[in-house]
Amino acid sequence: MTRRTWVLFIAMGLIWGTPYLLIREAVHEVSPAVVVFARTAIGAVVLLPFAWRGMRKLWEHRWPVLAFALIEMVGPWFLLSDAERHITSSLAGLLIAFAPVLALLTARVSGLERRIGGLRILGLVLAVAGVTALGGDGMRASGPWPVAEMVLVAVGYAVAPQIAAVKLREVPALPLTAVCLSIAAVVSAPFAAATWPADPPSFTATGSLVLLGLLCTAFAFLLFFRLIAEAGPARATAIAYVNPVVALALGVALHGDPLTPLLGIGAVLVLAGVVLATSGRREAALTPEGEPRIPSAPAAT
Repeated sequence: MTRRTWVLFIAMGLIWGTPYLLIREAVHEVSPAVVVFARTAIGAVVLLPFAWRGMRKLWEHRWPVLAFALIEMVGPWFLLSDAERHITSSLAGLLIAFAPVLALLTARVSGLERRIGGLRILGLVLAVAGVTALGGDGMRASGPWPVAEMVLVAVGYAVAPQIAAVKLREVPALPLTAVCLSIAAVVSAPFAAATWPADPPSFTATGSLVLLGLLCTAFAFLLFFRLIAEAGPARATAIAYVNPVVALALGVALHGDPLTPLLGIGAVLVLAGVVLATSGRREAALTPEGEPRIPSAPAAT
C-alpha cells in the first residue's frame, strides 16, 4: 500500500468511527427519524450529481436496490439512532463490530462462502464470546432492548452486502449509494416531519447532523470508493477493525463513557474474533463501467 493509500485508510477509519458519538449528541434533542432523514437527505444531495452513470442498471435492479436500501440504511440507522438514546457510543461501535462475523455466516448459508476453516471458526467463537460480554455490560446499564437493537443493526449490515453480491453485481457502487440514500430520505421524511422538534436544535445537535450527512455519509463514501480503487476491497474492508477502536476512544475521551473490565475484555475478544473470522477474503472485480462493485464492506455507519 502506498502512502496515499495509508492516508485514505486512516482517514476512513477515523471518519467511520465518529458517527456513534455524533448520533448520540443529536438524539438528545431530535428523534431518531430526524437523524436518519437529515443524514440521508444531505448525503443524497451531495452524491446524486456524481451518480448519473449507471442509472439504467439501477432501474433494471430496482427491487434488490430497494431491499438493499431498507436493510443497509433505513432499518439499521433507525435502530442505531434509537439505541444510542440509552447506550454509550463506545458500546454501540463495539457491538456493530460483530457485523463482519454475521456476514461470514450469512455468506456460508447462502453459498457465497464454500468453506469456513478452523482459524475462522475460532474467530467466530471469540467474537460471540466478546459480544456476550459487551451485551451483558450494556444490559446492566440500559436494559436488553437497546442491545437487541444493536444486534439487529449488525444483522442488517451482514445481510445487505449479500444482496449486493448476489443481485447487484452489475450496478456501480456510487449510483447505488446515492439512490439508496435518496430512498432512505423519502422513507424517513414523514416520520421526521411527525417528530420534528418544536424548538430549533442547539448548535451542537445541528452541527452533529450536518457532519453526519456531509462527512460520515457523502464524503466518506467518496473516499471509500477511492480506497477500494487503490487498495482493493479486501484491504479496504479492514477499516471494520479500526472503527470500533475509534468509537471507543472518542466515547471515553470526549463523553466520559465508562471503560469497565468487562467492556475491555469484550472489545478485545470481538476485534480479535473479527480479524480471524474474516481473514482470507478475495478481491472483487470491477464493473463494466470501471467502478468497483460494492463489496462486503464494513458497516456504513
